Amino acid sequence: MADLNDDLFRAVELALAGDWNAAHQLVQQYEDGTAAWIHAVLHKMEGDLSNSRYWYRRAGQMDHVDDEPRAELTAIQAELKK
Repeated sequence: MADLNDDLFRAVELALAGDWNAAHQLVQQYEDGTAAWIHAVLHKMEGDLSNSRYWYRRAGQMDHVDDEPRAELTAIQAELKK
């Protein structure tokens, strides 16, 4: 099985490169909070704000609902590097 952190980092890279579908396929495999947060950002990028809010709630990251998606993904990526 692939490493969770590696997959989430890859999902963020794919999202930043504009490959929404591939990023979504990676994150939807996982149930952890960071995966849910990335999932929220992806749906925000897609324009599906109600679904995005659902994933923000699951991730416990409601304070990021209004963040700019690319900046938010970059912040998540930095957290994954730690």
